[in-house]
Amino acid sequence: MVLILSRQDVESLLTMRDTLDIVEEGFRQLSRDNVIMPQRPVVHVKKEQGIFLIMPAYVSGEMNIFSNKIVAVYPNNPEKYRLPTILASITLYDVKTGELLSIMDGSFITAMRTGAASGVATKYLARRDSETVGILGTGAQARTQIEAMHETLKIKRVKAYGLNRDQTQHFCQEIGEKLSIKIDSCSSEETVRGSDVVILATSSKTPVLDGNWLDEGTHINAIGSHTPTTRELDDITVQRSRIIVDLKEAALSEAGDFLIPISKGLLPPDPVYAELGELVTGRKRGRIDNQEITLFKSVGLAVQDAATAFKVYSIARKAGLGKNVPI
Repeated sequence: MVLILSRQDVESLLTMRDTLDIVEEGFRQLSRDNVIMPQRPVVHVKKEQGIFLIMPAYVSGEMNIFSNKIVAVYPNNPEKYRLPTILASITLYDVKTGELLSIMDGSFITAMRTGAASGVATKYLARRDSETVGILGTGAQARTQIEAMHETLKIKRVKAYGLNRDQTQHFCQEIGEKLSIKIDSCSSEETVRGSDVVILATSSKTPVLDGNWLDEGTHINAIGSHTPTTRELDDITVQRSRIIVDLKEAALSEAGDFLIPISKGLLPPDPVYAELGELVTGRKRGRIDNQEITLFKSVGLAVQDAATAFKVYSIARKAGLGKNVPI
C-alpha cells in the first residue's frame, strides 16, 4: 500500500521547528558522506518559459531512505493560470526492498525546507544580537523564510520589499498577525539598510541588492536564483562577503550569483569558504566576528527534500493521516 499525502495533509503535519531540526540533520549526514545525491537534471520548456528539475537522493544511516522530487518552476503561472510558481511532488521508497512507500505534495515541503536551510545557516552565521530582518521578495517562499527566522532569532522587526505593493501589504499583514511581529513595507534600500539579516527570495534575473547598502556584520540568505545566467546578488555583495553554500559542486555549476562575477574576474574560481554541513558538524567555524558580512547561498538540494519527506511520512504513519492506496 502506498500512502498518499495531500498538501493539506502535509501542512497539518509539518511545523517549522520540526523542519529546522530534520534539515540540519540532513546537512550533517551530507557532510558525513552518508548521502548519495547526483546533480539534478534540468529540463527546459522554452515555449512556456518553465523548467522541470529532477532531484533524487539516498540518505543512509537512521533515515535509510530514498526519495525523488520532481519540481516545476513556471514564473508565469500566477498571472496566466492563478497557480503557484513552484509545483512539486515527492516519492519516497524503502531502500531495503525498493518498495514505493508514499507519494506526497512537494510544494509545501519545498517552501518549508528552503526556509529551514536559511534558518540553519542563520543559526551559525548571524550575529547573536540580530533582531531586524529585511526581506526582498514577498511570494510563497518569503513566508517560510520569515517563519524560520522567527524560530531561530529573537526578531523585533521585519522590513519587506516586493514589486507588487498590494501583495507586499498583504504579506506584511498576514505574517505579522501569524507571528505577532512588526512588519513594515519599505523600499528595497530601506529594507536592506540597518537589517541584521537580509533575505533575497525573488524571481529576478538581475541583481536586486546593491552591496553598498549592507552594514558591517550583516548576514545574507540568498535563495531565489538557481541558474547560471540569473542572479539576485550584485558584484559588490559577493566581493564583500564570506561565502557559505549548501553544496559547493552545485553552487559553482548553477549559481549565477557566483558564476557571472567569476567570469568577469571579480571573484576567484572557487570563492566558497565552506558548505553548510561543515558548519553543522563543526569542521569549519561559522561567524568569526561581528564585523564580517556572511552570505549563505542556496540552490536547493535533494537531501533537504528527502529528510523532510521522511519526517512527514513518519509523523503521518503515527497519526494515521493520509490515504493508503494499492498501486
